[in-house]
This record gives sequence, C-alpha cells and structure tokens, in this order.
Amino acid sequence: MQERASVEFESNDQVSSLLGRLDENIQLIEENFGVKIQLDGLTLTIKGPQDKADQVKDLIDQLLQVLQKQKRLDKQDILYAMNLKKDGIESNLVDLYGETFVYTATGKSIRAKTLGQKRYLDAIQKNDVVFGVGPAGTGKTYLAMACAVKAFKEQKVSRIILTRPAVEAGESLGFLPGDLQMKVDPYLRPLYDALFDLMGHDTYQKYVEQGLIEVAPLAYMRGRTLDNAYIILDEAQNTTTQQMKMFLTRLGFGSKAIITGDITQIDLPAGKKSGLKTVLQILKDVRGVSSVYLTRYDIVRHPLVQRIIDAYDRFDSKEKAKKDEIKKEEEVDEQAKE
Repeated sequence: MQERASVEFESNDQVSSLLGRLDENIQLIEENFGVKIQLDGLTLTIKGPQDKADQVKDLIDQLLQVLQKQKRLDKQDILYAMNLKKDGIESNLVDLYGETFVYTATGKSIRAKTLGQKRYLDAIQKNDVVFGVGPAGTGKTYLAMACAVKAFKEQKVSRIILTRPAVEAGESLGFLPGDLQMKVDPYLRPLYDALFDLMGHDTYQKYVEQGLIEVAPLAYMRGRTLDNAYIILDEAQNTTTQQMKMFLTRLGFGSKAIITGDITQIDLPAGKKSGLKTVLQILKDVRGVSSVYLTRYDIVRHPLVQRIIDAYDRFDSKEKAKKDEIKKEEEVDEQAKE
C-alpha cells in the first residue's frame, strides 16, 4: 500500500544542498529505500510503503538539522546517514558536526565523519593508551596521526614516533632490492603519506632532520624509553604477543600511545598469535586504557569498500559454518565408533 510523507524546506538553498548535483542524493535515497520522492516548490513528498516513507522522512529531517549546523552536505554524509537508517540504527548525526579538529597542510578541515570516529577521537583525548580496531577505510590510522600532529603543534609533546611491524604479506623482505631501510620503507609508506598530507613535505622533512619525527619499524623500538612523545603503532594485528608487550612498556612520562589494527587481516605465520587480539583481552579493564571498535559503518572510502568487506564477511561466515558442520559430523562418527 502506497503512503505519503512530506518534508517542508525553509529555502531553495536547503533544497539544492539536499538534492545534490543533478538530484543525485535523492536518487540514491529512492534506490535504497524503494520510494518515490517528488519536489513541489519547498515541499518534498515521499511515496511508498508506510514504514519506508516514515524512514525516509526521518532521514531527511535529520539531514536538514545537519544542514542548519554545517551549511553543506557531501555524498559521504548522505551515505552514512542512509546506511544507519536502513539498518535501524538510531543516531544523532548533528553531534558529529562540531568544530574542525585540525587542518591539513593545504587547509582542508579534518573532523570525525562518523559516530564511531567521534568515539575514537574522544577516547584519544581522555586516555594515554588507545586501541583503534576496525576494518580498512575507517580512518583509524589517519585520525591518530592527525591527533599526533595537533598535539605536536600545540607543544603538548616534543616528538612524534610512528611505527609498524615489518611483517611480510605475500612477499619476502629478503627478495626486495636495497639495504634494510629500502626494504622496510614500503611498509612505512602509508605513514609517510599521511604525514605529508597533514604537515606538508618540507615541514615533515625539517622535523625528521631535527629528530622530532621518527618513522621506523617496530623492531627499532626495543630497549628505548619514550618520554614526552606521541607514539602510534599501526598494523598492530601483525605484532606478536611479545612485540606488543615490548611496545607498550616503552611508554614514558608525558607520552601517549595509539595502537591501530584490523584483526580480520592478520599476516603472521601460522601458529603465531596476534599481539593485538591478546592485549585487547589483557588490558580491557585497565584504567587509562581505552579500546574503540570501528565497524563497516565507519568506512569513509569509496562506497564499494564497504560492500567488499561485507562480501568477505558473508563468505567467512559460510566457510566457518561449513567447517563447524564437518567437525560435528566427525565427532558423531567418532562417538559411533566408540
């Protein structure tokens, strides 16, 4: 049964901002909710099943609140709000649109784009050790770097240290050309790229030469005490339990450590436990330590990335179900033999 819901706009500027270029935002909402949306002057009419029409009305009302605070909407804002609404997740998106957190070297503003990212940034402000865990594209590393650069610029710390475990993912370090630094540089490249974006290449180079910024493999951290520093351990799912303990015990006075990783993408050799998975259990009740779990809703890359991750999750679930079924059958056979 077709029902109607309507939304009243305050101005033509609101209408054009919400509809998007060539009405692309409205077309996106229509495709995802199975409704028809028509505009007559400043009145938007939504036609479709009652539950869908009401969902879309709530969605548009919330986007209008965001517009009042932010003055503009980008496609990422629309996609994020739409995905939450589709899955029945209640949220107040207006909370996201506060002051800019930090600016890049080119003047681009950096802020939380999802509620998960906001929880992550809040946790970093309040705790000295924070674990940011989630799939690719959730901004966990970039936001940690932005926090480090902000603290450095405000002279809350005197240096930034960025590190990654140099774990091979399909290729062997031994077969790569060059000396040790050349071999490990590819593993550290994402960290360099983020710093260039946030600080500019020349500024970054100046601080490296002064020893105020260091980008190095995790193995270089052994035996050091890191005072008054902002330390980020990236790709932490590829640390061993011993490496994770070594890293966390480097923390000195006035320092903060952010550990990021994706526990679904572990490249450690078979039989080796991930230090990230283990430490999340060990430190879950320790004061001053916070763990923030980002999800597919927090992905801020191309929308296809979210669909790819969802497809892998479905595949993994099916494979696990098959293995569990085979295991049950084997147990039944063993019992029958007895």
